[in-house]
Amino acid sequence: MTSTERVLTALRGGMPDRLPVMEMFIDPKIINALRPGMSYEDFVDDQDLDAVTCLTMANDPADIDWVDKEQGIWKDKWGALQKRTFDVMSIITPPAPIETESDLESYEPPDPAKAPVLKYLKKLVNRFKGRRAVVVVGEETFAPTQYLRAGLEDLMVDYIFRPEFVKKMARVAEEYHVELYRRLIADGAEVVVLGDDFAGKIGPFMSPAHFEEFIFPSLKNVVGEIKSAGALCVHHTDGDIWKIMDLLIASGLDGLGPLEPAHMNLDEVRKYSSGKLSVVGNLDVDLLSRGTVEEVRAATREMIARVSPSGGHVLSSGNTISSSVRPENYLSMVETAREYGRYPIRA
Repeated sequence: MTSTERVLTALRGGMPDRLPVMEMFIDPKIINALRPGMSYEDFVDDQDLDAVTCLTMANDPADIDWVDKEQGIWKDKWGALQKRTFDVMSIITPPAPIETESDLESYEPPDPAKAPVLKYLKKLVNRFKGRRAVVVVGEETFAPTQYLRAGLEDLMVDYIFRPEFVKKMARVAEEYHVELYRRLIADGAEVVVLGDDFAGKIGPFMSPAHFEEFIFPSLKNVVGEIKSAGALCVHHTDGDIWKIMDLLIASGLDGLGPLEPAHMNLDEVRKYSSGKLSVVGNLDVDLLSRGTVEEVRAATREMIARVSPSGGHVLSSGNTISSSVRPENYLSMVETAREYGRYPIRA
């Protein structure tokens, strides 16, 4: 099998020739520590990873619309202010781009035809299509509505007091992402990983009823449009999502992951969904950051033995390979998957 066939087979719930390995994102610091000066694209080939990814929500440093560069504050495509951190993701900062119905009526959303990711995806397709699965990582509606309201707190209040206001904002985000993913899939993307975080350590940020009312309709539509356009769709989220699992299955997703291992056992997810969902993940990022090579190797072997034997599994970390990960631990995970991930795998 090619890497592309391997990933697509696993995400369709099948059993490939060997366990596919991928990551949503690998911090450049880790790549540079292992292969000084090497690009991400070259690193994918160097490590024989089964998928190459690009982020739809990350800005190239050269294209950032700085508001206060010294403080690290910039304006994103939604018009929201964000503050840079040490890693790739930023933190939403007040004031909100949309406060009132009037703001929403006059709001001009970003143009998906001008998304920088379109140009980068074409480079990946030209280099990797047919050899490695081409994956885009993006969002749907929950994250953008937080950007438009400058955070989760005011959005949760809006769920109670301004439900129609929230639904209108969700439709703005939904329409943008449907068109963006149509374009990316037409240009060669084969898998879309949606990355809106729905939960924390004690469960979803909202009640299942609110999830069903405010998030599920747009999620189902975005997933449906992605699949109609010819790609597979997987959802990553942090936290404990068991209370909304039935709704996630009903959305039509092909898979879930990466998920946090502290809350979500992938074999249990597969069993609960009766095999409807494939799974991606989920080696603990904290272990990758603090553990030893031997501990990572043992945890990877245990993961493979527990989750992989029936197929439907793509191995990765429980989130991304952040700058905190010890480079040698990342290599240990990948090398162990190569050694013990040949099918048939014995539990």
